[in-house]
Amino acid sequence: MNKSKSSVAAVVIVMNEGHRIARCLERLQWADRLVVVDAFSTDDTVLVAEESGAEVLQRRWVNFADQRNFVLQNVEADWVVFVDADEIMPSNLADEICEAIISDSGFSAYWIPRRNNIFGHEMFGAGWYPDYQLRVIKRGCANFDTTRPVHEIAIVDGQCGHLRAHLIHHGPKSIREFRARQDSYVELQAEGLNMRGVRARMHSPISQAIREWFRRMIVLKGYRDGQYGLLAACLMAEHEFKVYRNLVHIQGHTD
Repeated sequence: MNKSKSSVAAVVIVMNEGHRIARCLERLQWADRLVVVDAFSTDDTVLVAEESGAEVLQRRWVNFADQRNFVLQNVEADWVVFVDADEIMPSNLADEICEAIISDSGFSAYWIPRRNNIFGHEMFGAGWYPDYQLRVIKRGCANFDTTRPVHEIAIVDGQCGHLRAHLIHHGPKSIREFRARQDSYVELQAEGLNMRGVRARMHSPISQAIREWFRRMIVLKGYRDGQYGLLAACLMAEHEFKVYRNLVHIQGHTD
């Protein structure tokens, strides 16, 4: 991105993503720096990343927010663009990011709309579209809330802009894969809720699961995706049940 005086680092945070990281990195070659932050993968992630031209930094995994804050504090560049290993950045989005940075509009960060492909279906409801993600951040202008260790939220000093081109997310293809991914978040989400002072009661797992199903299926129009929306709403309700069951356990309720 030599058209601008501002440098850009495209960063992918990974652990055991050797089977798909090459496709992701291939679409990020436009950046001034291509960085992979690896949590000591046990597969060939590091080898594939290095063969793809990325700089690899290895760091012990704590949680998503902690890893992103490490990037913002240690990766030298004016702007950081975060992309996940299961995401693809189309060329029109890369061009729009460059244009936004070159224009120097005064924004400290940019939201990107994301298209999610789940169960082999492009989602249009249930919270998965347009699914804005804050992924383009000016270094020194933001940090991630440590009380949200997963589904992290950035605290930005300044205004945020919105881009038009989409990031493409290739999500779980099966119910088993979907459950496995969500289950990996359960403890982190429960810990985050506890840190933020959310109090759970014995009935909370059931009441929150019902609330989540209604939110996904009705409020967020999951019905637009037919059987896929219904399945996703049911699985997210199941996930919410597990999160609050874990929170009840953390807080040691007996009522």
